[in-house]
Amino acid sequence: MTDYNKYEVVVGLEVHAQLQTASKLFCGDSIAFGADPNTHVSPITLGHPGTLPKMNRKAVEYAIKMGLACNCEIERHNYFARKNYFYPDLPKGYQLSQHTTPVCKGGYIKITVDGLEKNISLNRIHIEEDAGKSIHDNGDTYTRVDYNRAGTPLIEIVTEPDLRSGDEAFAYLTEIRKLVRYLEICDGNMEEGSLRCDANISVRLKGEEKLGIKVEVKNLNSIRNVKRAIEIESARLISIIESGGEIKQQTRSFDANNGTTFSIRDKEDADDYRYFAEPDLTPFDLQDGFIENIRITLPALPWQRVHRYMNEMGLSEYDALNLSDEKKISDYFESVSEITTNYKAIANWINGPVKTWMNEQGKEITGFPIQPSQLAALIQMVQNGRMSFSVASTKLFNQLLNEPAANVEQTAQKMNLIQESDSSALEPIVDAVLAKMTEKVNEYKKGKKGLLSLFVGEVIKHSKGKADPKVVNELLLNKLK
Repeated sequence: MTDYNKYEVVVGLEVHAQLQTASKLFCGDSIAFGADPNTHVSPITLGHPGTLPKMNRKAVEYAIKMGLACNCEIERHNYFARKNYFYPDLPKGYQLSQHTTPVCKGGYIKITVDGLEKNISLNRIHIEEDAGKSIHDNGDTYTRVDYNRAGTPLIEIVTEPDLRSGDEAFAYLTEIRKLVRYLEICDGNMEEGSLRCDANISVRLKGEEKLGIKVEVKNLNSIRNVKRAIEIESARLISIIESGGEIKQQTRSFDANNGTTFSIRDKEDADDYRYFAEPDLTPFDLQDGFIENIRITLPALPWQRVHRYMNEMGLSEYDALNLSDEKKISDYFESVSEITTNYKAIANWINGPVKTWMNEQGKEITGFPIQPSQLAALIQMVQNGRMSFSVASTKLFNQLLNEPAANVEQTAQKMNLIQESDSSALEPIVDAVLAKMTEKVNEYKKGKKGLLSLFVGEVIKHSKGKADPKVVNELLLNKLK
């Protein structure tokens, strides 16, 4: 029986993130997703002879932004190289890439798995252009090619072989996706291909220092599938070693339907690509002032917000992580917190009713109709004892969803939802309830103190939900002595 535990899995990831520029890396063609095939193309995209590329400045800015967020060293002197290989969806027959001179070097991403923190070291982040898309639909015997994606600007984020499990890869990719969305340089949509991942996987005996022969699994289209592919492929490699076989350095693909990997081709080495400097693009130098101007545009990053929410606002780690997971939700939280400092209540509302609405409607927080000022007013009403959370989170909250322009105070008054806290107005109701429930009152006085909640519920019911439970509690305790 194979002893998998004596082996160590070693993984390095290459993540390709499509940059959210308006146009392609070297021409003005649109990069918008979902257009009819081969409509976002031009002679430059199609690699016609005599055409000349022109650099997209915004793509360089976005790459530097990611590098700064990942603690990278920014390379001042940059150029593009031709990476020569044939694919039917690569019109020029070569790809323009910074592979030999990455704009960002080193750096790391912090992950947490099973409560333990770990820094995943980066080798580099570089800029390159995307290829087109080969289509094999409906059992066709032909390959159809859509060049709309060809030339779209990418950054490739390459780790060192620092990952040791599918769980670590899952955590790393989750952080990468969160980070590119915080920086607003990529939408992180793996289903549409704007974030893609290749995994370099090898295995070795525990305690060994030499890396094993690696296999690359290409174009994994979900974070979950990356985790699955690593677990399945590493098990395959161990089985080959244990059976006395030889591992081949290959490029493989992952079939998510049956949970297997299959060979595409033997893996090329860097020499096979025949890199040389792109003669049609001049090298470009990055000035310190240019880099610093990008640095000051960086938003507060997820880990910085988590730290502030816990240490300055007193929130739990659970609340802080949930609130900072998506930048737009975190921004909404911050907008509400500028109006009311009841941070825990804001967290409860966002993690509760607000996210419930988002899930039910299938919408993001940007489509949430209740403005931060309105949610703050709801929180203040509950905090001041003018309305119970139950009434506020159901009746008034739902009314505001239907009338997003409504004034919170006026709507509450109009719906007769303001809680009655005047003890003189509540006392007759309390008296009437106790007079009606004399048998239960006697049981209470004999020691069944749990009946107090029954009395409170009856008073609130007779007040049509308007009685302040705190005031009712005090009145009942005084009368039941």
